[in-house]
Amino acid sequence: MENFAAFHGKKAGRLVAVGPVNLPVTRLFVEEIILECRRKHITRVDILGFEFEMGLFPNVLDEARAKGIDIAPKYIPAEVFDKRAVEKNQVVFHDVAAIEVKPHVREGKKGSAGVPPAVAVELTDFSVFYSQDSIANAEATLKDKASRIVVEKGQIVKVSKDKNGIVTRETLTKNWTDWIDYWAVDFNFESKREIIRVRNEESGEWEERWTGDYIFENEWQSFRTKKDRSLELKSIFHECTPGRRKIAVKVVDIFGNDTMTIVDVSIGKNGGKK
Repeated sequence: MENFAAFHGKKAGRLVAVGPVNLPVTRLFVEEIILECRRKHITRVDILGFEFEMGLFPNVLDEARAKGIDIAPKYIPAEVFDKRAVEKNQVVFHDVAAIEVKPHVREGKKGSAGVPPAVAVELTDFSVFYSQDSIANAEATLKDKASRIVVEKGQIVKVSKDKNGIVTRETLTKNWTDWIDYWAVDFNFESKREIIRVRNEESGEWEERWTGDYIFENEWQSFRTKKDRSLELKSIFHECTPGRRKIAVKVVDIFGNDTMTIVDVSIGKNGGKK
């Protein structure tokens, strides 16, 4: 687009920026978009990417929202390289997955048999919006006595056709937990800054600089194994000092994509919520 550095188009009243083909969308890429938005008074943006830097969300989205900018990140599906899918309008840019969690605060007890304050995290929902192929296309192109796995609008469906050409559908993702391969909790997310080494252009010296983000430290996790497919949906209680803290929860789905959310928790002197 003319007169824009970061944007490539416009659709439905929103400007569109497209990330690199062979690299993930980084924090720096998003920050450049935010800067241009502030300079040119842009408030609604879609960022399309094949991959997004781990831990990028939701921090950078919250920062943009605080500046009056609504950013919607969306994954670019592999179907964009399929001419037939493009011609049939089967390419869907799906939203980044969303996590819902509920913190549980345990009140501390004083005395000789005192109990320190602690917090646990319950994973209450995980929503995905992936689409790969479509059920209608699978039904139209499937040969007799064959089957195909289709991902459409956040559901994995097995489409089968018998010897008589009769089609059946079986939904394989019966619950939102079926999408989760692994999830983990960092009970004090802002305890470790992300520091990088960069060369000072003037002096030539290497310097350590804070990126503005934090490193996720895995303090509790629940994951599936080949033998045990169950998944714990509530973490253990983690002892903590009174005060405000940010808790980060990261989910890795069955396709290997990771999503993170951050919640604010305030713990009183006796362990209860302020």
